[in-house]
Amino acid sequence: MEDETPKRPRRVRYKGTHPKSFKEKYKEQQPELYSADVEKIKKQGRTPAGMHLSICVNEILDFLKVKPGQTGLDATLGYGGHTLEILKCLKKKGKLFATDVDPFELPRTKERLEKLGYGEEILQIRKMNFAGIDMIVAETGELDFVLADLGVSSMQIDNPERGFTFKVGGPLDLRLNPKSGKPASELLKKLSQEELEQILVENSDEPFYKTIASAITQKIKEGMVVDTTTILKDIIKNALEDVPRKLNQDDIKKSLQRCFQALRIEVNNEFGVLEQFLEKLPYALKSGGRVAILSFHSGEDRRVKKSFQYLFREGIYSEVAPDPIRASPEECYNNPRAKSAKLRWAVKA
Repeated sequence: MEDETPKRPRRVRYKGTHPKSFKEKYKEQQPELYSADVEKIKKQGRTPAGMHLSICVNEILDFLKVKPGQTGLDATLGYGGHTLEILKCLKKKGKLFATDVDPFELPRTKERLEKLGYGEEILQIRKMNFAGIDMIVAETGELDFVLADLGVSSMQIDNPERGFTFKVGGPLDLRLNPKSGKPASELLKKLSQEELEQILVENSDEPFYKTIASAITQKIKEGMVVDTTTILKDIIKNALEDVPRKLNQDDIKKSLQRCFQALRIEVNNEFGVLEQFLEKLPYALKSGGRVAILSFHSGEDRRVKKSFQYLFREGIYSEVAPDPIRASPEECYNNPRAKSAKLRWAVKA
């Protein structure tokens, strides 16, 4: 008699030694199942694809001083690295709210944390923008602490289908929530050269903004459809060949990073959202409440710094960080994405 026990389905293996499609990379889809590979990659000073290494964790916890029984907000859930460390400090007593707009990563992070024993009795996750912090306060009352990590998660960067990186071909999207708003490819169609120049300057301090904006808008006028990361990358690289001084590969790479950053900020209205958050923030904190904000470029840091200093002068904050806290050299070696991070903090009067 034949054995009728159903055979266990085989996992789809990599096609060849270096699969090209992100969907084929099963290790990147569930990095937590391949701890040995993850540790090997981290020891090489790289971030494993498909996961995010939280930055300045110790510095953030040292400042926030999270205690059991408190109520707080992680305004940018992401992969949940900071969230998990805060939950450990709460020791199943109190409440942590967490917000994020990414409809794909949010449920994955929720499931990951639930498996670690952090369900809705201690962790309340909301799919919303952190500019709506007042809605959280209306539900729970003033908060003991708030954390906001303003960086884009590595999972978003590593997935070419999200269009955040010029290193791999993909749709020119750049939306944090792909189910809302319009992608960067649609934005570019509507911008004049002057408007694009302004975006490149204000959002990323791009020094070659005129040359790059002229090249992009001219190609679109000629009928070119700029709808992939590769097409935009090639336009920018070709444009940089016409600048007066000779640029090396590192110069070109930095310009590409700044241009993609500038468009991402514009597509998601990141500065507008941050300004709304900073305006509502002091009214969300209890007296003595603490806030820590981790930023990754000058436009973000400048807004955080000015808000904290102004509210300190007004007596709304009793203390603010005199200078930004930077990631340690060791952390920057283990996680190169930490190099640009700046941590600022404030305490409600």
